[in-house]
Amino acid sequence: MAAPTRGVGCLCRLAWRRRAGALHSGEQPAALGGVPGKAEAAQSGVAPWRAVVGLEIHAQINSNAKIFSGSQVQFTAPPNSLVSFFDASLPGTLPVLNRRCVEAAVMTGLALSCSINKKSLFDRKHYFYADLPAGYQITQQRLPIAVNGNLSYTFCVGAKQSQLVTKNVRIKQIQLEQDSGKSLHNDTRSQTLIDLNRAGVGLMEVVMEPDMCCGVEAAAAVRELQLILQTLGSSQAIMAEGQLRVDANVSVHHPEEPYGVRTEVKNINSLRFLAKAVDYEIQRQIEELENGGTILNETRTFDYKLGRTIPMRDKEGKQDYRFMPEPNLPPLILYDAKSLPANIDDQQVVNIDWIQERLPDLPSVKRVRLVEQYGILPEHSFTLLNEDGLMEFFEDVVRETQMNPKKVIGWVISELLGHLKQYDLTVKESPVNSLSLADLLNLLERGVISSSAAKQVLKELCKGEGKTPLQMVKEKQLELIQNQSELDQICQAVMERHQEEVMEIKAGNRKVLNKLIGLVQRATERRADPILVKQILEKKLSQ
Repeated sequence: MAAPTRGVGCLCRLAWRRRAGALHSGEQPAALGGVPGKAEAAQSGVAPWRAVVGLEIHAQINSNAKIFSGSQVQFTAPPNSLVSFFDASLPGTLPVLNRRCVEAAVMTGLALSCSINKKSLFDRKHYFYADLPAGYQITQQRLPIAVNGNLSYTFCVGAKQSQLVTKNVRIKQIQLEQDSGKSLHNDTRSQTLIDLNRAGVGLMEVVMEPDMCCGVEAAAAVRELQLILQTLGSSQAIMAEGQLRVDANVSVHHPEEPYGVRTEVKNINSLRFLAKAVDYEIQRQIEELENGGTILNETRTFDYKLGRTIPMRDKEGKQDYRFMPEPNLPPLILYDAKSLPANIDDQQVVNIDWIQERLPDLPSVKRVRLVEQYGILPEHSFTLLNEDGLMEFFEDVVRETQMNPKKVIGWVISELLGHLKQYDLTVKESPVNSLSLADLLNLLERGVISSSAAKQVLKELCKGEGKTPLQMVKEKQLELIQNQSELDQICQAVMERHQEEVMEIKAGNRKVLNKLIGLVQRATERRADPILVKQILEKKLSQ
């Protein structure tokens, strides 16, 4: 595994200081991970701290076969059912490089603005573990397939999370390597079982330079990478299935001083846990140093139940992986349009320019299109892409309704998505499909129901009873009163019962008019159009 080199420090230039009991009180971070600014630190008389965060992300390549064997890749397969002789490291077996894995790495490198090395090398990284049958991992330590890239990511700050901040993190390298097997620990029976189905599955390791400074930034960068990988199809990047695993390297230091000793938090498989682990580790190191302690160069893991990192092993005695060239794999040679030999079979080479021409629109391009096409706010475009399936849901609703997209976005994000999050549901699990929401919004747009009635119907739709919006409107008699004569009589009756309010309005207190409108709404069980009610009342009051 490659480690990020120490480069640019905290881009957001925020200062950390120790807060009494912060690690044990369960206090939640404020904007940007609860990081106090320089002014706050200066006022308190405490020297500010700067945090430095670098990431190593292992993305499982979306391929039907493993990287060096023909074994199938399937998450739900029975243990040890997808293991070739090579995966089990039987003597005499040789690796055969999977073309799909190479193309996926090139595609990812191009999307991250990397320089693609036309010649890259494979190496053996030696270490012993029960789920690594060969005693070494085939990786790219000396000359990886892609280097020197860049990833732009955006996250929300502010009390209402309405301000967007965009930053960049440098990509040191992308390297191809094989995954290990899986160790299944049974504490009850005091035994460990080995499943080699994952052994030899192709990985891309994306190494990000330490350009981040808190958990929010780290999670935002990984989420943007995840969206890119899923858009490209180079990885499904489902963290719950271990297809995207993150190692975070964290250290703290005072401004103008050398970087501190870093710790590595291993195998984080959730964006939420990544943000929590990084912020906890930063605060832990600050408290340790301010209490006179020292930071060990160690590997830690995040215990999500305790909400804290715990030690795994120390790195003080640096492990010698005894890297050596992989003798059974020749250099990986890639071509572009200029270097492609004449009369060569396209199936025998990987053409960088051919892959570049076929790159799909990346998430950043999609966000710009959403803003320009529908006139929505930039922060709304981020929400649409960050929630799996929400962009497609929104566009389906827009196609089926006469309502302005600027209004539709509010119903999709504030109302529907708010309900889904309340019940911990994904967009794909939504009990309300895009056609039902479009039908509901059409009723609202045509003036059949009021906005409050539409919200009431949406709540009923979320129960998943299978009824249409129109059926619910009729059953609950939620249609707006269309008969103006009837509405005129109701307004007159309200005014006669509330002469004191009428006199106040005629005396110049126009704010009391809202009270009369509310009284009419109550009398009609909110089946009156507030705008029409206001017009009728104003006409009567002027007489």
